[in-house]
Amino acid sequence: MDYIFVANIADDDGGGGVGGGINTNDDDNNVNINLHTVMNNVIINSNNNNNNNNEYDDGNFDQTTFMFNFLYYFFIGLLISLILASLGISVGFRKLYVKLLLKIFDFGKQRIESELIKNKKLTNQSINEDDNDDVDDDDDDQQEQDTLIDNLMDYEKKDFHLDDICLLIKNGIQAIVDDEVTKRFDTEELPSWNLLTRTNKKYTHLSLRLTILWGIGCIIRYFILWPTRIIVTIISVLFLIICTGLIGCLPDSDFKRTIYCNASLVCFRIISRAFSGIITFHDRHNMAKPGGITVANHTSPIDVAVLACDNCYALVGQKQGGFLGMLQGALQRASNHIWFDRFEIKDKQLVVKRLNMYINDPKNLPILIFPEGTCINNSAVMMFKKGSFEIANIVYPVAIKYDSRFGDPFWNSSKHGYMYYLMLMMTSWAIVCDVWYLPPMTKKPEESAIDFANRVKSEIAKRGGLVDLQWDGQLKRFNVKDEWREKQREEFSKKIK
Repeated sequence: MDYIFVANIADDDGGGGVGGGINTNDDDNNVNINLHTVMNNVIINSNNNNNNNNEYDDGNFDQTTFMFNFLYYFFIGLLISLILASLGISVGFRKLYVKLLLKIFDFGKQRIESELIKNKKLTNQSINEDDNDDVDDDDDDQQEQDTLIDNLMDYEKKDFHLDDICLLIKNGIQAIVDDEVTKRFDTEELPSWNLLTRTNKKYTHLSLRLTILWGIGCIIRYFILWPTRIIVTIISVLFLIICTGLIGCLPDSDFKRTIYCNASLVCFRIISRAFSGIITFHDRHNMAKPGGITVANHTSPIDVAVLACDNCYALVGQKQGGFLGMLQGALQRASNHIWFDRFEIKDKQLVVKRLNMYINDPKNLPILIFPEGTCINNSAVMMFKKGSFEIANIVYPVAIKYDSRFGDPFWNSSKHGYMYYLMLMMTSWAIVCDVWYLPPMTKKPEESAIDFANRVKSEIAKRGGLVDLQWDGQLKRFNVKDEWREKQREEFSKKIK
């Protein structure tokens, strides 16, 4: 349009000049040259604008194409990974991932040791410099020691009172309890740092290299692994709810149990990918038979997903709310699981009755029970409740041992909710564990349920490399029972009589 408008002006001006006799030929030539220059500039500017718009559109197109291709290949890779997981096939990428993490942890350990040695040398130098200033203080320390010895000599001259040793006894008992029990209700201590501030915060800024390594790890865990694992969790939970809902519509039959077993294996194998579960099963020929009772040490709700990746179980456990309650309801629709409230005596009696009806039936799934009744950090096995050992004469023990270097799976339900715990699991490096199926154990003719439970517990602790403790795991929620205190008083009274 600009070109046509200028051309029209040129025609009008040229006609007027000729008709009026005002413009000369030179003027006409100058006007024509100017008009051609203007038209060329207009055309060039128009082409430049078109080129700029095309470059802008090409830039947007390139960014959109890149994002589309990235998401396309990402979901294709994720889908292939989930299909392989559902079939129980591993191509070895996770093992390579674990080996790489171990090399990084070893490098971090070497850097920490070297930095600590440097700091120790600097500290020793400063101490040596201060020794010369502390010579005058030695006389005062000697006077204090002499005074302490005099007080002790005076103390020996006093009459003995029974309450003089009460404080010592109290401190001794407290030290034993803290050493053997209390630390089992907290995160397990690691021999080396795994680049997680939840396990140790003092190494984060020890050196520049460690700080950079920790920062890169945070970016990988929170911006790559965590979103991916959230997607996998959503997919697996939806798949579980849909499958159990459809299976629940089928009538009770062998076909329904077969479908449920296969669906359960697929669902829990996909769920295990939500926390990068790397599970190694040993002695699989000792797995529980249908209608049998499997007992295992308990660290977290993940224990169920770990064991359900290799076998299908009927679960017995505490009623939960929220997200766990939703999963329990979905599982209940498709199979006969037993959920109870540990604080209701009627529920416990109902559980015993249902277990008596359930066991030793080859048509039923094996039952999975955690006799500790609560989660204990993966360093020890605590007292087994005798209930399940009163019902069955044969049990199938299972030992579960996690590698805490990659992520601590312990859930302290008295401190953290399940969603917060799930976030910690998804932002860990991985969940690596070994599962040992122990040979079935039979109750001896004159053996009580308590003795049978202790014997099974000892075998599990021995095979898993765990500490065998006689204390009740419920001590993390409640104080010591009154009957235990009374028993200790009776034992002490017998000694002083």
